[in-house]
Amino acid sequence: MKNVTDSFVSLGYWPFVGSFGFNTDILATNPINLTVVLGVLIFFGKRVCAGCLLSDLLDNRKQRILNTIQNSEELRGEAIEQLEKARACLRKVEMEADEFRVNGYSEIEREKWNLINSTYKTLEQLENYKNETIHFEQQSAINEVRQQVFQQALEGALGTLNSCLNNELHLRTISANIGMFGTMKEIID
Repeated sequence: MKNVTDSFVSLGYWPFVGSFGFNTDILATNPINLTVVLGVLIFFGKRVCAGCLLSDLLDNRKQRILNTIQNSEELRGEAIEQLEKARACLRKVEMEADEFRVNGYSEIEREKWNLINSTYKTLEQLENYKNETIHFEQQSAINEVRQQVFQQALEGALGTLNSCLNNELHLRTISANIGMFGTMKEIID
């Protein structure tokens, strides 16, 4: 404490301006205090610079994080854009699939009805052919029966004529029947 008061008291004992010299008294010039002050300044100055380094590190880290976020946002935007394109493509493909499905169903229905109609036409043609065949067979059977009846009647008539008639009447009857037979044959054909 005495040193502190002495320093204030020594303020009154300033040397005159005319003298200039080098003071070698360590306690009077305070080189220890200057060294301590300079050491503290250097030490804390380095800390301040270390704080600057820490601040720079934090700023760099912050900048990298911001860049990463910005890149992520850009990638997210690109991903959303690609997703929208994929969704649009999916909607287009779904619409085309629905169109193909509807067209396919209508085509199947059309083909089904065409097949049904052609089957009915074929059945109708077969029915007509069957009916024509039956009619033809009936006509053939009727004609065959007529010929057999006619032949039997002719044979019966010839037998009766042969037994009842004489030769002259017999010849006239035969020629009349031959003429009638020729006429009937022309009618049948």
